[in-house]
Amino acid sequence: MTTLKELAALLNISVSTVSKALNDSHEISEKTRIRVKELATKLNYKPNRIAQQLKNNTSKTIGVILPTVTNPFFAEVLHGIEMAATNNNYDIIVCLSNETLHKEKRSLSLLSNGSVDGFIVAVARESQVKNQTDHIEAIIKSKIPVLMFDRVVNGIECNKVIVDDFQSVYEATKHLIVNEKRKNILLVSNIEELSVGQLRISGYSKALEDYKLTPNILKLDNAVDIEVEKKIYAYLKDNTSIDAILSIDHITGIVAINMAKRLGKEIPKDLSVVGFGYDHTQLLSSPKISIIHQKAHKIGEMSTKLLIDSVKDQTLKTQTIVVPSELKLSESTK
Repeated sequence: MTTLKELAALLNISVSTVSKALNDSHEISEKTRIRVKELATKLNYKPNRIAQQLKNNTSKTIGVILPTVTNPFFAEVLHGIEMAATNNNYDIIVCLSNETLHKEKRSLSLLSNGSVDGFIVAVARESQVKNQTDHIEAIIKSKIPVLMFDRVVNGIECNKVIVDDFQSVYEATKHLIVNEKRKNILLVSNIEELSVGQLRISGYSKALEDYKLTPNILKLDNAVDIEVEKKIYAYLKDNTSIDAILSIDHITGIVAINMAKRLGKEIPKDLSVVGFGYDHTQLLSSPKISIIHQKAHKIGEMSTKLLIDSVKDQTLKTQTIVVPSELKLSESTK
């Protein structure tokens, strides 16, 4: 493997000059920088990352711990993280907790030995349900910056990037009541036990309370796909007065459209449906579903920027950034 010393000897300049040229230092002339980089490329020179880490006391790497990547929200956030990290000359190491406390602990332990400069974390379902987050607090106490996004723990002092879960669902429910004159709105939830699910249910409940309507909540926590279909179908069959459905996750809204159509309901004439999702989500249902659009890519970008800032200066005060969602109406609403 070619070294800095070998490049310097071949170019008849100092090792320091080669290093500065490769790092685009203003102290080195453009002509010299071009010579150095051309030879480095020709000889396939690769910088010694371990040596750089020891010299700079930084790995230029971010640990990202996600509950899953099968959920398109987390996949899109990850894309935003990766792009922002690359733009800031950082790499990322991604671990999946698979919604388990054990895997989340293991990933944090594995990467907290100097492999990364900080962590971006969405807390696992099991960690939230059991209210066990001591392992995350321990990382923060060890002076490794941690940023939580989406699923956060309010009692832990760290940077956070969140969605306006309460307000976005409140506004969507209000739209169904005020603009579409819906009176019997069913909320379908398979994330009730998570912090984001609780906030969304609270937004729905508050809107109904403000307009003196009765809540209808169908809880589907831990139900497998076929059970979700059966439960939504049975509920709509037994409750024919339902005239709108609000899904607070990325799947059940589309399932609700399919089950309502199976029961012979016309959408949106008989039933309006709003779910969470993204632009491409609307292509997965017929009619196209109206969505509460979370800015997942932006969440990833902002999370990365905030974490890198805290890595560079750990005296900065922690902050919580709220990324507003957008209600995007389509064919499943009037």
